[in-house]
Order: sequence, then C-alpha cells, then structure tokens
Amino acid sequence: MSKDAEIKLKVVLGDDNVPEELFWEASQSEEPGEKRCEAAFLSMWDAEKKESLVIDLWTKKMEVGEMNYHFYYTMMRMADTYERATSQERISNRIREFAGEFAEMVLESFGDQKNS
Repeated sequence: MSKDAEIKLKVVLGDDNVPEELFWEASQSEEPGEKRCEAAFLSMWDAEKKESLVIDLWTKKMEVGEMNYHFYYTMMRMADTYERATSQERISNRIREFAGEFAEMVLESFGDQKNS
C-alpha cells in the first residue's frame, strides 16, 4: 500500500516581495515541526517537457559567505546524489573537483577583497 509524504516551504515576504523568512517542514523528518532556514534550492524534473523546474529562495539576511558555503555543500551533495543515481563515479568525482575549485576561487576572491 502506498503512503504519502509531504515537504512544505513557507516564505514570509517583505513589502518589496523579497523573502524575509523561510521555513520548511517534512512529514518524514526525524525532527518534527517547522524549521527555519535562510536559503533553499529546490529542483524538480518535468518528464514531459524534459527540463528542470527550479525554485531558488534566500532571505535578505543571507550573507555572501554563507551563500558560498551553501553552494559548496550543495555541489558536494549533488555529486553524491548523482553517483547514487547513476553509478557514474568518474563524473561524480569531477563535480566534487569543481566544488573544490569553486571553494578555492571563493577563498582567493575574499583574500583579494581583504587586501584592497
């Protein structure tokens, strides 16, 4: 017998329609109840149109440094998910390598800003 599971996102918008607060809740979560977050990337595959549908949200409070970490960890997680889904270790490792290069570029960029 099938069973339903839900994932909910709640976006609190400011007067300018920019997210001020984000909350998420998942029925299968080990920690029940609404949880706060500062950013969310949600990607879904439309099989009919053969394209990704994407929702990217972040609050005004999200700092650039936090966004850099979020992107890095998202890329690393994407590599893990891709490897589990396809068994393509070589390609997954290339995604991880790029994530490492991204982290190095971010560190260099912030180093340059501090020396300016």
